[in-house]
Amino acid sequence: MVESLQILIESSRFQNAIMAVIVINAIIIGMETSPMLMERYDAILGALDQIAIGIFIIEILLKLFVYRLSFFKNGWNIFDFVIVAVALLPTGGSLSVLRALRILRALRLVSAMPKMRKVVQGLFAAIPSMGTVIILLALVFYIAAVMATKLFGSEFSQWFGSIGASLYSLFQIMTLESWSMGIVRPIMEVYPWAWVFFVPFVLVTSFVVLNLFIAIIVNAMHEEADEEQTAQRDEILDEIRAIRREIKELRS
Repeated sequence: MVESLQILIESSRFQNAIMAVIVINAIIIGMETSPMLMERYDAILGALDQIAIGIFIIEILLKLFVYRLSFFKNGWNIFDFVIVAVALLPTGGSLSVLRALRILRALRLVSAMPKMRKVVQGLFAAIPSMGTVIILLALVFYIAAVMATKLFGSEFSQWFGSIGASLYSLFQIMTLESWSMGIVRPIMEVYPWAWVFFVPFVLVTSFVVLNLFIAIIVNAMHEEADEEQTAQRDEILDEIRAIRREIKELRS
């Protein structure tokens, strides 16, 4: 019975069905944000949401029954378990804010789709390498914030009146959100040379440091893919060696 259940939950049809339920449930939760739809179909949407929760609970129980304690050795299983557990928390009274967390069930698509899992694993693998870049970016921001506060704080206190305000304004400039017409050009009307400060800052933060993040993430994803391919090749080679040994034994 355990083997048959394991074959069932590991089959592509079962996984595709779970993914379909996740997508439908995410759409239902989105529809619940519409007052018009809730006024007309409140009972139907609520019933469909409860059915989806029931399916998720049955899936988790089946996996616990099949894998027992080894279920918790897989990080993705723990992720699914936590997401489903959040759905069972009470959402009335002071805990009504937890209703907004129901949309987190859509994140189960990450664990259900192998390609999305590879992307997330690549992101996590890139975190240690990104530490140095983050420290470098923080150092650049701090130096630029101190300089901007000293240079422009007296005339433009709303943007650079303090370290905190300067950091936020510089973050806006780094994202290129209205940085030229909204901040830099008004400052240049008072300080015509201000571009000497802001242009190098944009070049360093937006086009150099952030591209380092992208390069690290892409490299980590390539490494994850190479490791997976190597593991698959090793498994195939082990199977071939086992078959050769069996053939030799039969011949002998």
